[in-house]
Amino acid sequence: MAAVDDAYDAAIRLKNQGDLDGAAKSLEAILVGYPEHVLTYSALAVILQKLGRHDEAIAHARKVTELEPHDSFSYTQMSVICQRCGRIAEAEEALARMRMMQASGMH
Repeated sequence: MAAVDDAYDAAIRLKNQGDLDGAAKSLEAILVGYPEHVLTYSALAVILQKLGRHDEAIAHARKVTELEPHDSFSYTQMSVICQRCGRIAEAEEALARMRMMQASGMH
């Protein structure tokens, strides 16, 4: 697991240096070997949204909710990504899901 963590950290460094394309490519490469690495999907959702690749961003945010269905933050991120991509109905749906989870004591 150290290899995936190192690769993820390197991709985030690229993002922090302003190389969003490089970061996205690095994160996409991680998913080839680690197709269930939640942090990678989460980071890709944010980066792809910033790059204007909205459908891909939303797909990655949705994957986070599939991999972490009981984590209300997954739905919070999904809502934010959808809102920033102009998909308001989907944003509201994800936000409602998060609120239901919090009301039922799931975090």
